[in-house]
Amino acid sequence: MSVTPLAAVPSESFAPVFRGRIGRDARSGHYAVPRRYRLHLSPACPNGLRIAVVHSLLGLDAGCPVTLLTAVPDCPDGGHSALRPLYEASAHRYQGAAVGPVLSDDWSGRIVSTHAPDITRDLARHFGAGRPPLYPRGADAEIDAVERLCAQRIDAAAQRAGRAGADPVEGAAALRSLLAALNSLEHRLTVDPYLLGHQLTAADVELWVTLVQLDTVHRHHLDAAAVHRIADHPALWSHARRLTGHPSFARHLDLDAITHRHHAHCQGLEAAGAAVQILDWAAHAGQG
Repeated sequence: MSVTPLAAVPSESFAPVFRGRIGRDARSGHYAVPRRYRLHLSPACPNGLRIAVVHSLLGLDAGCPVTLLTAVPDCPDGGHSALRPLYEASAHRYQGAAVGPVLSDDWSGRIVSTHAPDITRDLARHFGAGRPPLYPRGADAEIDAVERLCAQRIDAAAQRAGRAGADPVEGAAALRSLLAALNSLEHRLTVDPYLLGHQLTAADVELWVTLVQLDTVHRHHLDAAAVHRIADHPALWSHARRLTGHPSFARHLDLDAITHRHHAHCQGLEAAGAAVQILDWAAHAGQG
């Protein structure tokens, strides 16, 4: 297992990253055994929500238990006190923030990984037997590309576009990047029912979580005209609506917790877009 320790900071973006992987046999150290591993996550956190949905789609409630964390971390440095024993057992003299999500090894009492993409891939590949593959053979590059697009050209771009006091030119460029990304996804979903064709994959989970964040968090810092342009992607938001009705997505969508987490961390100003809700997420979740 490798770990990159960083100084304690309040933001999850600078949290230390543990990058252990679950392997296929005993020689790997962390080999796949039911009930050996445990997830520690909050579905109010985007990474926690991604993992929670994948965990449910794979039917792993019994094989990999979940310990839920509070929506808002209870430590001043942005960490969770419940995770501190795991961090201290996993990194000598650890002084940083004990943040989630975490995949831990109950046999050793140590952290395997805090890297959400690795965690979801390992769960699917080593515990997903008998389920439709969320990471189909040969689709790794496409799923990676969707993850980058969602992280950089939607999530990060929306943050830049809505940043208080930002350069108007920079904000306009960020909005153009965001809309271009949505346009490319809209085209895909006009042709096929899912991002990679006719089967639900991890790419769809990634997009759904990103759209939840876009509508429930980032929208509050955008002007109404920008939100209307974002909403003008009918295939994209229809896809989000359909997935929200799926039990594995709906059961983890806690809008109050997302709002609570957002208000606890947000230092930006609310803009006119706050009044322009794109989807009634609660209503669609209740249809599953």
